[in-house]
Amino acid sequence: MALEADDDFAFSDDDDDRAERDADATPASEPEASLSAAQSDMDPDPAPGDAADAPPAEPEQPGDGRNWFVIHCYSGYENKVRYNLEQRIDSMGMKGKIFDVVVPTEEEIEVKDGKRRTVERRVFPGYLLVQMIMSEDSWYVVRNTPGVTGFVGMGNVPTPLRPEEVAQILRRMEAEAPKVKVTYKPSQKVRIVDGPFNDFIGTVAEIDMDRAKVRVMVSFFGRETPVELDFLQVEKV
Repeated sequence: MALEADDDFAFSDDDDDRAERDADATPASEPEASLSAAQSDMDPDPAPGDAADAPPAEPEQPGDGRNWFVIHCYSGYENKVRYNLEQRIDSMGMKGKIFDVVVPTEEEIEVKDGKRRTVERRVFPGYLLVQMIMSEDSWYVVRNTPGVTGFVGMGNVPTPLRPEEVAQILRRMEAEAPKVKVTYKPSQKVRIVDGPFNDFIGTVAEIDMDRAKVRVMVSFFGRETPVELDFLQVEKV
């Protein structure tokens, strides 16, 4: 199963097809008005044979059978769904079959109004990872959690993530250096917020993602002069 997001992973369109069927059914614990807004963010185009249709037959799995699975939920409700699922795991005595629930996130540094701040960004909006032993009981607990719209998979059997996919996601979450959020693009006006050209307004000429550098054309003594800066030294005007 291939995962990608932000050029690293992406779930296939077939995986998201489960959302429309569940979007019309309001979970008992969610206010109707809130769900209407959340449902508008869900992906349409339902397709038959979704993994959310019926409890799967227990798949053959190595070791004790635990694997990581991907579940789809209402966009923007990831943390609430994680809380709901953790409460159900505890109250229904499923700690021996459902071990971990993760909302994949990574840290980003953004510059706004000349100030730097670190923000947490969801890597896969509308998705959570669940480590579990797949069985009819554990499937039922996860699938019937308010806000969950289904498992990612083909047919009636949820598809577990491959070990290398899980490792890649976890490495991305545990990265020591936060990514810099680039809000500008070539030909846009930017303000320099650090260094000898502080407060100068210039035009972005080139963005080097590999080196985390941006080249800005600045008017200096009546001439356009290229200045190479770090991403965090400029902000969009």
